[in-house]
Amino acid sequence: MAIVKPFPNNPFQENTYILYDESGECAIIDPGMDNAAEQNSVVNFLRNNNLEPALLLNTHCHIDHVLGNKFVFEQYGLKPKFNKGEQEVLDAVIAYAPQFGLRYDPSPMPDEYLPETGTIRFGNTSLELIFAPGHSPAHLCFYDEKANYLIGGDVLFRGSIGRTDLPGGNFKQLIDNIEQKLFTLPDSCIVYPGHGPETTIGFEKQYNPFLT
Repeated sequence: MAIVKPFPNNPFQENTYILYDESGECAIIDPGMDNAAEQNSVVNFLRNNNLEPALLLNTHCHIDHVLGNKFVFEQYGLKPKFNKGEQEVLDAVIAYAPQFGLRYDPSPMPDEYLPETGTIRFGNTSLELIFAPGHSPAHLCFYDEKANYLIGGDVLFRGSIGRTDLPGGNFKQLIDNIEQKLFTLPDSCIVYPGHGPETTIGFEKQYNPFLT
């Protein structure tokens, strides 16, 4: 059963996640490493746990979630996988990165895009794709039914939701996707968000002020 290891990275405190199981393979999701110390933390964790990266996934392609894409490619030969609808979002990063004072090494392009539905696998783990735009135009979440957790990106946070005032954002679309696609998951499902602490579907149903 897959284990989730978070790494808060970059000035946005974005959560990079490593998912790994008993096979020794792992997936790196939303690598936001901004400097050598953050890069070394991820590399050392993989090395100390004898993990072999098999997938590089992006829930979406805002700058804080893709800063480490090139580093992962250079270290492990993995190109990112995300939905094609995020390509324009990724293409725009190089132009606005200097506004945040960030050094952005352009991400490699995918060899293949992820569909809106289906599954993706590494080791003994299967992740269901959940298409949940609203924060960004083609945002994906990754659900491990066996382990009952969701890598939610910037869709749902503890007590909050993703911002919708960026290009491609849509408040109603985001709320609809949370209620129709995420809130159908078990109440006990752990949500690992793109920022901040983990939560559960049941907690957000009951206490999230945007959704209660």
